[in-house]
Amino acid sequence: MITTFAVYVEDKPGVLTRVSSLFRRRAFNIESLTVGHTDKPGVSRMTIVVDTDELGARRIEAHTYKLVNVLRVENITAGPGVFRDLAMIKVAASAESRTHIMQLVDVFRARVVDVAPDSLIIEITGTEDKIDGLLEVLRPYGVLEMARTGRVAMARGARSTTAQVEAASGPADEDHNVFHSV
Repeated sequence: MITTFAVYVEDKPGVLTRVSSLFRRRAFNIESLTVGHTDKPGVSRMTIVVDTDELGARRIEAHTYKLVNVLRVENITAGPGVFRDLAMIKVAASAESRTHIMQLVDVFRARVVDVAPDSLIIEITGTEDKIDGLLEVLRPYGVLEMARTGRVAMARGARSTTAQVEAASGPADEDHNVFHSV
């Protein structure tokens, strides 16, 4: 079962290494890992996708909480959420094929972000299936290069995890026990 975690961490050197090493030590393969800043200074958000069962997911969550600099861990798989990937695809484009490729890009609601005499770079955001679909229709033209971000996910609803992280990252959270409810 594909499981998606949102992990809020202090933005400090070595945090990514500690988190990814935990997965390695526990023999879990990370399918996708994205990291970026949040709206709160000093806090970063990791979206980690792992193929594991329910027991494995609970173990990952519990062990991740024990790491230094981890502020909050959420398994956002089961609840309603929005899941997206970003891909940039460089495709060969001759003068004859350029118009047809651009029509395909429009069908997938992607966009051309760079035009060169012999290629196009296309940007697409969406589900993994949507990106895979565009990739398949572009293959006959010659895919020269591709870069994908991996999954980014967010739970639906008005609840703000960043506000909860902000409350937890104060002096009361010196030993990281505020959110350990696993």
